[in-house]
Amino acid sequence: MFTCPKCQAVLIRARSKFGVFWDCPRCHGRAGTVEIIRKVISRSVVNKLWQRALSEDFKQKRKCPSCERLMREIPIVNADETVYLDVCPTCRLVWFDTNEYQTLPKIPVEEEEENLSPKARELLALSKLELYKQRQQAADLRLSDTDGPDNYGELLLAFLGFPVEYDETGISRKPIITWVLSALVAAVSIAAFFNLKELVNNWGLIPAEFDRHYGLTFISSFFLHGDVFHLLGNLYFLFVFGDNVEDFLGKGRYLLLIFLAMIVGDILHIIGDPNSAIPCIGASGGISGIITYYALRFPHNRVGFLVYFHWLRVPVIVMFLLWILMQFFGAYLQKEGLSNVSAMAHLGGAAVGFVFWLISRPQTSGIGQSA
Repeated sequence: MFTCPKCQAVLIRARSKFGVFWDCPRCHGRAGTVEIIRKVISRSVVNKLWQRALSEDFKQKRKCPSCERLMREIPIVNADETVYLDVCPTCRLVWFDTNEYQTLPKIPVEEEEENLSPKARELLALSKLELYKQRQQAADLRLSDTDGPDNYGELLLAFLGFPVEYDETGISRKPIITWVLSALVAAVSIAAFFNLKELVNNWGLIPAEFDRHYGLTFISSFFLHGDVFHLLGNLYFLFVFGDNVEDFLGKGRYLLLIFLAMIVGDILHIIGDPNSAIPCIGASGGISGIITYYALRFPHNRVGFLVYFHWLRVPVIVMFLLWILMQFFGAYLQKEGLSNVSAMAHLGGAAVGFVFWLISRPQTSGIGQSA
């Protein structure tokens, strides 16, 4: 249920030819996503609005109707008048007070389209939508050998096989939990490298002895890694995806997501081979929950891969689906004793991320003129 950030009334869901929007029956304000607004309001205005929304230089006063986080108040100059719009960089939601929407420059509607019959307009709208989808898919999947990362660090990561973010989602607060957790994992793992075999045998999770140390190996195994590359890989995915997930969920729910993904991943690993005496270590079970939540919450964000010295850009949801298929295949190999990687732990963490997404996902919203 969405509530008006101005008068706290319950917003009414309405539909127009441009999409769905939310209207306040009391103060007559309205809310909608940036994607829908681009269809109605001048693109230059919307682009400037969104670029400013990603900055931390603007005041935060009202709560977002969707996620209830503070929106940023963005000034937009139109002719001789300045309009202050509230934007949520997390939900990509924009709030218009009474008459603010009407004052902004609109994309002109072609006269020929206005003269069409209702049925012809519907067919035209469907054809335009299909054309837009095809163009978007082509843009998301195109190859480019020149549009790669801007710095050598990301280029090196791409050469090592890591995905590189193309569309970074703005965050409204510093990812303190992600930073602290990364530092703890790095510190413990690096310290353990000097006596790794003994520490792994003592504090790794052993399915046949999962209750040793009063069950603390469920947690201690999260902070141990087999080598530097194992550690750096997990830290990279924690850094890349963790900040956005922490920003959207908040510190408490973010920690709960990681903890439950870690525990459920460990439990699934034990179920996969309860008699195993091989210690399992690594943070990837908990991080799998983060990756899953990010992919489902920001499915259209793109990541890039270096393939034969060409850049392949794909929506993050495509990367996630391929990753899930690999985990199921890895679970089969693990069950047959052909792999030492615990894909079962990854699937357990992913299941927790999926449940968190189901619980916390916002409802669809948009904007336009009432039909």
